[in-house]
Amino acid sequence: MTQFQERRTFAIISHPDAGKTTLTEKLLLFGGAIHLAGQVKARGQARRARSDWMKIEQQRGISVTSSVMTFEREGVTFNLLDTPGHEDFSEDTYRTLTAVDSAVMVIDAARGIEAQTRKLFEVCRLRSVPIITFINKVDREGRQPFELLDEIADVLALDVAPMTWPAGMGGQFEGIYDLRDHRLLQPTGGSREYGGKVAQLSGLDDPKLAELLSADALARLQEETELAEIGYAPFDEEAYRNGDLTPVYFGSALKQFGVDSLIRSLAAFAPPPRPQPAEPEPVEPSRDEVTGFVFKVQANMDPNHRDRIAFMRLCSGTFKRGMKLTPTGHGKPISVHSPILFFAQDRELAEEAYPGDIIGIPNHGTLRVGDTMSEKAQVRFTGLPNFAPEILRRVALKDPTKTKQLRKALDDMAEEGVTQVFYPEIGANLVIGVVGQLQLEVLISRLEAEYKVAAGLEMAPFETARWISGDPARLKEFVEINRSAMAKDRDGNPVFMAKSAWEVGYVAERYPDITFAATRER
Repeated sequence: MTQFQERRTFAIISHPDAGKTTLTEKLLLFGGAIHLAGQVKARGQARRARSDWMKIEQQRGISVTSSVMTFEREGVTFNLLDTPGHEDFSEDTYRTLTAVDSAVMVIDAARGIEAQTRKLFEVCRLRSVPIITFINKVDREGRQPFELLDEIADVLALDVAPMTWPAGMGGQFEGIYDLRDHRLLQPTGGSREYGGKVAQLSGLDDPKLAELLSADALARLQEETELAEIGYAPFDEEAYRNGDLTPVYFGSALKQFGVDSLIRSLAAFAPPPRPQPAEPEPVEPSRDEVTGFVFKVQANMDPNHRDRIAFMRLCSGTFKRGMKLTPTGHGKPISVHSPILFFAQDRELAEEAYPGDIIGIPNHGTLRVGDTMSEKAQVRFTGLPNFAPEILRRVALKDPTKTKQLRKALDDMAEEGVTQVFYPEIGANLVIGVVGQLQLEVLISRLEAEYKVAAGLEMAPFETARWISGDPARLKEFVEINRSAMAKDRDGNPVFMAKSAWEVGYVAERYPDITFAATRER
């Protein structure tokens, strides 16, 4: 089985507003998955990216949930995972990054590396995910290429290898030169849109360049690329795949510059499916047994059908429609009759899937984030934790008769990872926990839009929570003494709710034989 060698499963990461969703759309356009670009900037009903389907995403123009899109180009199947850029959704993004083999980091040419870019990069580094850098918006006024490359090298401690170079920036922008393929991409017409004007050249000394660029732009391009070759590391595929070097592409996602070079780079250099961390041993993609893990659950993608989709990353074996797979959650095999492949908002039945592919499994609460799916149930994938919440709130119903609907809605969203639900030992009010403030807005918006439950949020007497474990006798004693601050999570695990991070440290010092964990794997 070699089909998986032609898979490229990657995520796009960036700070909000760096152009990630626009780049996603243009990658789909170049891959033939969509035939009309511009939904992001269009008016009326079309004013949304193909990957942003949730109501709050369309209203605010941001991605708040990870989306999966598959497209093919020149024999290579690309599985693109668009992640939320906003830091309040870091938990969803983290889990998404467990399901990819490489990432594209989008940087705004005017802003350089921003806080969220750095955080997401660190997550990639933890998992040794190789990164290709796309410096976006070079057709607008921004910082100089050398300044941007030096910042990437210094801040992220990475070798940088420029693969393309801009002929001018901002108002002086005249095109992008591909340093490997010796092609010049140029804007055409007054709108500065990329209209397919590509010149194949023999090199930077090709006489044709003088006809295509102004004298100033040509002189600057030749001088800067010569300095870049001396000052930066040459591209090394092994160093890139080890996460030590990032190839850098300049471009404009909105104007479609550099996107083609980026897709070529992903096809040529990005790794095919890699071994996945698991117990008792890592799972190789060449293994015969079908295995995979659920990294995301999404409800109500199609509100008309109240659907519930578990997103599974296939790690080994050839999956065939109708197969029986056993989830670690409850150990009973389930038949996967209607597996889905995603093409932005469109979907189709997957008759077969290979390692690296992302398939959607419709289910009714059977599958949860972190579940391992396998034919023989003898393997468990690791590294998909829940994170301790940084904000805790009580949910106040506006209509007390809808208590049952509220519990069902919170349970659904906890399954997805939108929120965590805690059941206090004392008192009837449920406590929800999130990592970021914007998650609370999503929660309230979805309660109303999808479950017809009107609710508000009240301050809870707690700020954060920790999962506790240790000697059963000591644990029982701790719970009895601190009952007013104790709760259980959805799986019945004991949770200590603290008024502050300081209190967590203080209590942990007093009870050294109890573990207060900020993360928990299923």
